Amino acid sequence: MSEILLQGGRVLDPGSKRDGPGDVLIRDGKIAAGKPSKDAVVVKVDGLVVTPGLIDPHVHLREPGQSAKETIATGTAAAVAGGFTSVIAMPNTSPVADGPNTIAWMRQRAKETGVAHVFATGAISLGQKGEALAPIGALRQAGVVAITDDGHCIQSAELMRRALEYAKMFDLPVLDHCEDKSLSAGGVMNEGKWSRILGLPGWPGIAEEVIVARNALLAELTGARVVCQHLSSAGSVRILREARARGVRIDGEASPHHLCLTEELVEGYDTNFKMNPPLRTAADVKAVREAVADGTIRFLATDHAPHCSYEKEVEFDEAPFGVVGLETALGVYLTELVHGQRMALADVVSKMTNLPSDYFGLGRGTLNEGAPADVTVIDLERKWTVRKEEFRSKSRNTPFEGRELKGRAVFTIVGGEVRHDLDGRAPKK
Repeated sequence: MSEILLQGGRVLDPGSKRDGPGDVLIRDGKIAAGKPSKDAVVVKVDGLVVTPGLIDPHVHLREPGQSAKETIATGTAAAVAGGFTSVIAMPNTSPVADGPNTIAWMRQRAKETGVAHVFATGAISLGQKGEALAPIGALRQAGVVAITDDGHCIQSAELMRRALEYAKMFDLPVLDHCEDKSLSAGGVMNEGKWSRILGLPGWPGIAEEVIVARNALLAELTGARVVCQHLSSAGSVRILREARARGVRIDGEASPHHLCLTEELVEGYDTNFKMNPPLRTAADVKAVREAVADGTIRFLATDHAPHCSYEKEVEFDEAPFGVVGLETALGVYLTELVHGQRMALADVVSKMTNLPSDYFGLGRGTLNEGAPADVTVIDLERKWTVRKEEFRSKSRNTPFEGRELKGRAVFTIVGGEVRHDLDGRAPKK
């Protein structure tokens, strides 16, 4: 029997409405009640916040096929360093995860090399080409928790309708990267004053908003569950808020960079500020923040998108979209939302624990007795500076290099095993 006692912290478990001083006992990989044995490993967490393990509903682990960028081993190592005990992996791998065989390979690889739980998604369309539906029922049987063509957007409203109808049959959420390609038209940054100044093709907010509106209407028609990923524009927020007020089963997701970074940062042509959707205006940032705070946007995600350094070290037009986020997201959210006095800590933690767990059916996100022992310990007051050379991810494409953040995961337990111990709190065996 193995036991760990996290002693003396503030226990914050939004799913069970628990928030106050207390201890957390872990026994044989589960949250336990009662007194610890004399052999329990005691970890002092005075002055720290103990939460359920954080869950990231949007990551790119790049395996199979793109292991130069990231692997399941390095991606999950980055996850636990950032306080995440579970991640939901996107299917834009090589080959695309559009069938049971690739899903089975990913799940087995995660068991062999991962240090955090990996939940797979399957593609909506074969090859993510947007032409024919993937075998959604077979993907469900293979264990996916959602379907998505993330990295691409289904351009055909008819195909998206059929996807929603099938997904509803299997109680699968559909996650959508919202981009009308005829409107984004090769844009590489937000369309507006700065794109004109810098001479770069613009990617207007309307290209996102048109798809958010379409998805709201199709979700209303079919009754299926839809999540609009990494929302970036005030118009998208307005459409989402109106649809949810009507009872439509549509949700939104926000990423760290869209909560605090704006388009003028592209002025130096630094490709680490190139992401899809692009950084937008201060008004857009404000709208996304407000939507997160009032519950219009339910989920906080990273959209962790690693790339090789040589891929980003090219002209801005030519560089791939995407930035890493697993190791910085919690610090950004705490800095901008909690310390910025925009949200209570419990509400932020809820968006990263019980809400995604319940929505995707993960069976985690709580510290109730008998729950899987996935736990994150947070130093809410810890000030630290982002240094990409310290990342455990393979990739370094961060827009937060050199930024001071306040709040950090210092201790991460996955399935009762210590996977991250920033300050060496656990006694050595």
